Amino acid sequence: MEVWSLEKSYWQYVKANDMDRYGTLWHQDFLGWPYTDTEPAGKERITGWITAHTGKGETLKSFELEPLKSHTTGAYATVAYRVHLTWTDKDGKDHSGALRIIHTWLHEGNKWQIISGMGAPTNADGH
Repeated sequence: MEVWSLEKSYWQYVKANDMDRYGTLWHQDFLGWPYTDTEPAGKERITGWITAHTGKGETLKSFELEPLKSHTTGAYATVAYRVHLTWTDKDGKDHSGALRIIHTWLHEGNKWQIISGMGAPTNADGH
């Protein structure tokens, strides 16, 4: 499924801090609930969680996707997965963690873009 490849690109753009390319993955009418936001948000808030890290001098060192489920119907594809992350702080110390992610992608014209999604913490056991 093409959107799994796009999910990998999503995290590669975060790792490279390439907000221009990251922004191309998002539909202009996006509505979702970013992990760090207290309220649902539109496309204008999609980079807030990244700048929360980079603003403290952190960089994404590595990521690993754990695909769990996907479903495609018509012009929509929804993927659900865990992502295992290692952030490196400004002192060079690594901090590992994981998130649960669900994204719904919309296929319009010749491209897929994220139209909705949500990030959430994993359980204490990492699931």
